[in-house]
Amino acid sequence: MDLPFEQFPALNAIGICRHVFTQRIPGIDVSHNKAEALKRLDAAHREIRRAIGVANWPPITAEQIHGNRIAVVDLADCSGSRVGCEDKHFPGCDAIITNQRAVALGIYVADCCAVYIVDPKTPAIGLVHSGRTGTKLDIVPNAITQMIERFGSDPANMVVQLSPCIRPPHYEVDFVAEIVQQCRALGVKEIHDSGVCTACDLDRYYSYRAEKGKTGRMLALLGLL
Repeated sequence: MDLPFEQFPALNAIGICRHVFTQRIPGIDVSHNKAEALKRLDAAHREIRRAIGVANWPPITAEQIHGNRIAVVDLADCSGSRVGCEDKHFPGCDAIITNQRAVALGIYVADCCAVYIVDPKTPAIGLVHSGRTGTKLDIVPNAITQMIERFGSDPANMVVQLSPCIRPPHYEVDFVAEIVQQCRALGVKEIHDSGVCTACDLDRYYSYRAEKGKTGRMLALLGLL
């Protein structure tokens, strides 16, 4: 069986990062709470990490509370031995940014949008969990602003990719359109949207709303080579 994941042409074309967006894993019962669902999906997600060549990259995740706080992974976190980056988890954050290479930023989504931000010039990257509430709280603009302040990134050089997520008519708010407007307002020129609705295709994706909260999560990963 082929591993159920997808990659985005715009990010593949950059050539300085590795990324993935996992899909529904066949044969795994995920009709549970988030913690149990992630536990059941862990082995498959690890296999997908191996498939894209980041199995040995320290995973860095965020708690994801639908807020607007940004976790910054810098040299202090990723020392020469890289011990500081081993399985690091940032509580109270919904986005992670870094200019460090060979670390795997990860967030989990099931209707919210995973927003991949790549600045190939600096280079630096960001990965953002942005749903209705996070978008209203400017989580994506906050992440871009932090990349400017911390790493000297220029939004004009950034490539932004939006993952599959829930969209109208399955959801009453088009937060994807708002994310695009937010990025453009900050000077991002290259924005790519998958255009896919998670609630429209339950064979390929998990949907928190369509499955009434008892479902799995797609894993978004992004790391600098």
